[in-house]
Amino acid sequence: MFKQIVSSNIFLRILEIRDAYTLNALINISRPQLRLWLPWVDNVSTTQDAEKFIEAGLTQFAANNGAQIGVWYHGELAGVLGMHEINWIHRFTSLGYWLGTPFQGRGIMTQSCRTLITILFQDYELHRVEIQAAQGNKKSQELAQRLGFQREGFRRQAEWLYDHYVDHIIYGLLNDDWKVPSESPIHGGQPV
Repeated sequence: MFKQIVSSNIFLRILEIRDAYTLNALINISRPQLRLWLPWVDNVSTTQDAEKFIEAGLTQFAANNGAQIGVWYHGELAGVLGMHEINWIHRFTSLGYWLGTPFQGRGIMTQSCRTLITILFQDYELHRVEIQAAQGNKKSQELAQRLGFQREGFRRQAEWLYDHYVDHIIYGLLNDDWKVPSESPIHGGQPV
């Protein structure tokens, strides 16, 4: 299984069935905020729902076609970093992410994304990584910009969010543009 140290207090690990209760509890305490931008929140309301999500992520990981990665902060599950399907022909993937309400504003996801992107470019030799952020989701847009992603386009009414469509801003990052942070603990880690 994949586990990667991000910093002295953050690590990434593939979500496992044993994490279902904790994942569901984190979603429940963060539900009002998560529901603003994530269309799946109403579909995960029990531990069994969380187990199904984790099982799908494990299947995805076993097929070498992405992963659902838990982000741990001081040993507590703080959020999820999703690597969506990998297009091996064109060598690209996209990322999705969320942090539980109590963990926001600490740089946890920025550091976690940096680590995963480095793995994707160095170990997987991908050419491109994308992030799609809803037009009103300023925090997600700012994260993409902090990581060096370039705003590349706009998709009108790209996603159904409970009772309305939201537009997406598309951000892209190329391997040639990525600079590994010097403090990165990536070297010696296991690839996703």
